[in-house]
Amino acid sequence: MITAADYRPPRWLRNPHLQSVLGSSALRRRRGLRALLGSGAVTVEHIVDGGDDVRLQGFLSRIPDRAPRGLVLLLHGWEGSADSSYMRLTAAQLLRRGFDVFRLNFRDHGDTHHLNEDLFHSNRLDEVVHAALDVSRRFAGDVPMRVAGYSLGGNFALRLALRAPDAGLALAHVAAVCPLLDPATTMDRIESGLPLYDWYFARKWRRSLQRKRSLFPQRHDFDDTVLALDIRALTDWLVQRHTAFGTLEAYFDGYAIAGDRLAALTVPAHILMAEDDPVIPFDTFRDWALPAHATLEIAPWGGHCGFIENAACDGYAERWVAERLSGGGA
Repeated sequence: MITAADYRPPRWLRNPHLQSVLGSSALRRRRGLRALLGSGAVTVEHIVDGGDDVRLQGFLSRIPDRAPRGLVLLLHGWEGSADSSYMRLTAAQLLRRGFDVFRLNFRDHGDTHHLNEDLFHSNRLDEVVHAALDVSRRFAGDVPMRVAGYSLGGNFALRLALRAPDAGLALAHVAAVCPLLDPATTMDRIESGLPLYDWYFARKWRRSLQRKRSLFPQRHDFDDTVLALDIRALTDWLVQRHTAFGTLEAYFDGYAIAGDRLAALTVPAHILMAEDDPVIPFDTFRDWALPAHATLEIAPWGGHCGFIENAACDGYAERWVAERLSGGGA
């Protein structure tokens, strides 16, 4: 059984920024594609029901003629997608351990902007819960589903697990890697930290908004002055124009899971965090109140969802998720 203490990268990989960049590098994307193609699984696209006429896209991977141990739902990070390297690499690890895997795209992620007219935002939990119910009903059989997520996807996975009992969703386990706990402090970190992260997220978000505007010009008639706003001002514009929260503070609080927000969690949970994460402030984890059946594992290194082990860009986090969801606890 591997634990966070087993993650000991070579010295040259103990830089959090290098870890974060390598985690989403072209090499990793190629490795993810090859790993999934080499798994022997057949992958089929599906449109799932998000409720209230919301349609979300996902990809179900199964090994033909094999009775699976169960189904795992994977959730990506903000401006990632079902095809992100960590999603495909995790899927390959889970398939190897006997699971079927469903990789869900959030609204407006991947090539899905055309499916729904309104914009994505991080408080759209209801549609993810509804989609998880649809995925479970259609593909999980009688075995409770498992769920895992990275970054914002880890936040969604933990909120989904918190909501699961009231929603009638049977979940056996949840795993999260570098989950976003406190959006307000994370915004502060992005603004005050290495400019690379502000540039990276803002560039991808602006491209997403441009795509949405081109598809639904009658609904989204904002001009380029909006797209030129910095990331905080652009988020505030989103909140004011496309949510009912009223203020940025209320919006951030709506999906925060810091402090005792997960105290009522009943689904067994494992969380992996890097102490040197340059995007998600580690301080928010120090006073995190978790129930007894939730375990937080802390590695000194790893950056933001990196956890790269060597020059070949093998990933520790993907193996960790697969082992935890297979029943290997710390």
